[in-house]
Amino acid sequence: MNSTGVLTNNRELSNRNELTEPVLVRWLLIAVALAFLGLFLVVPLAAVFSQALEKGFDVYLASLKEQDAVAAIKLTLVTALVSVPLNLFFGVVAAWAIAKFDFPGKSFLITLIDLPFSVSPVISGLIYVLLFGLQGWLGPWLQEHDIKIIFAVPGIILATIFVTFPFVARELIPLMESQGKDEEEAALVLGASGWQTFWRVTLPNIRWGILYGVILCNARAMGEFGAVSVVSGHVRGSTNTIPLHVEILYNEYNYVAAFAVASLLGMLAVVTLVAKSLVEWRIKAVKRDGDW
Repeated sequence: MNSTGVLTNNRELSNRNELTEPVLVRWLLIAVALAFLGLFLVVPLAAVFSQALEKGFDVYLASLKEQDAVAAIKLTLVTALVSVPLNLFFGVVAAWAIAKFDFPGKSFLITLIDLPFSVSPVISGLIYVLLFGLQGWLGPWLQEHDIKIIFAVPGIILATIFVTFPFVARELIPLMESQGKDEEEAALVLGASGWQTFWRVTLPNIRWGILYGVILCNARAMGEFGAVSVVSGHVRGSTNTIPLHVEILYNEYNYVAAFAVASLLGMLAVVTLVAKSLVEWRIKAVKRDGDW
């Protein structure tokens, strides 16, 4: 090894030593992080499940099989099954356009994508009431044609789509920008059409980013409360999603049933965290292997 290589290795070792904290500090930081996670994640989840099972597993199952609970679960699943694919389509298209092309209004489109992050979900629900409610801009026309959006399933789906549509796009935009345009341009030069380039070059490169965005989008869609609460009307067995049904049960002092239904959202949170961690691990592995 020449002198340059020795100096380089010494410099790297020196930098590594400078960035390495003392053992006591590292263990202290780890302990603080674990205590924080235990206090704000593990303890609340444990409290939910302990309250849900307080009167036994039979009562727990009966609370989940109750008619209004089943209706809330079905509506939550339907809302997610409609909103997540639509947001997936929008997110992929918007990210592809923003990352791969230059066009007038590009900055404005990025601002619109970030809008749900800066607007309260309650305000977004009120916007739909102002648009589609009986006293709203389109309310009289909708009533005349017997079309019901507010206090009905369509309004819940629209509100959920609004609060969740940034997730997929926001995961894909930086990813696609970091990948650049070289592979797509090479495919076009070799004679591939636009669709062939997208399906065979772009899509395989962003598959893990898509999965990551879908996981986050689905978790938010199933757990959304503020916007859905405004547009649902809280009609039991009809327009209540799982979070709204939990609120009603809790306000009625039916704590066991409330925590039993809430445990479904708790399990969703755990599954989301596990899936998120697996996808992050896979993304790091793919980057490390150079097969991104």
